[in-house]
Amino acid sequence: MAEARSQERWNHTAALLALTANCHRDPKRRHPYVPADFLPKRADQATAAPLTDLSILKTVFIDRHLPEMPR
Repeated sequence: MAEARSQERWNHTAALLALTANCHRDPKRRHPYVPADFLPKRADQATAAPLTDLSILKTVFIDRHLPEMPR
């Protein structure tokens, strides 16, 4: 229940921020803002970094060439 209330508050705040930003934007330079532009990323929304061993760092920084990526 607390999570839903927190999410609702963020949605409300994001809507107000989008409204304010759209009032002050230059329509010739920027597309309209949407509330999702102002929502913080949650842990479940963040993209997970690919897991790999650290030998790839040696290949890039010590051997000075890009490793071959698996396809």
